[in-house]
Amino acid sequence: MQNDKQLSEQDMQRKGRKVFMLMVIFFVVPIIVVVLMYKFNWKPNGASLGELVTPARLLNNPTDLKNSEAATLPLQLWQDRWSIVYVADECQKDCLAKLHDMRQLHVSLYKDIDRSQRVLITTTQNVTDIKHDYPDLIVINQPVAAVLNLAEQFQINGESAMKSNRLYLVDPLGHLMMSYQPKVPLADVRKDITRLLRYSWAG
Repeated sequence: MQNDKQLSEQDMQRKGRKVFMLMVIFFVVPIIVVVLMYKFNWKPNGASLGELVTPARLLNNPTDLKNSEAATLPLQLWQDRWSIVYVADECQKDCLAKLHDMRQLHVSLYKDIDRSQRVLITTTQNVTDIKHDYPDLIVINQPVAAVLNLAEQFQINGESAMKSNRLYLVDPLGHLMMSYQPKVPLADVRKDITRLLRYSWAG
């Protein structure tokens, strides 16, 4: 009887250690990975991938900023999900092509599609056709002064975000943390994002 009790206690201890190790793997390791990414300017393997924004830049939404339906943006706009962002003044040929790429990228995330959102920041006021073609796209375009204020926060290497034709990635804590030059293939952008989603505990 005593031996059975000792064996039972040993089994419980072993199970307790396993549970503890699983908690470390699932909760602590992802935090360490993301911290190391920021600290050591981590970039995924491969050529011509994203440029890490160091330090990550916490976005500050102007309080009067509104979407294409003239609704005030929620305070948690950049929270809880990863945001794939494009910035343009007038959304014309290059912009429309990038919106198509963003949708293709979003759809390709499959089971992680609900962990991300697409955002267009633009001074274009008539976005009826854009919203028709991309109903799930968040369009931020009012008022123009506030839009320009927000767009300035996406400037990389002194480039005008409105003219750079870059894609940007904002983490679920509201930090601009990655940008992609126009020449970066969409497949490489997807590789970055899927890796981040795999190791991220947020979003």
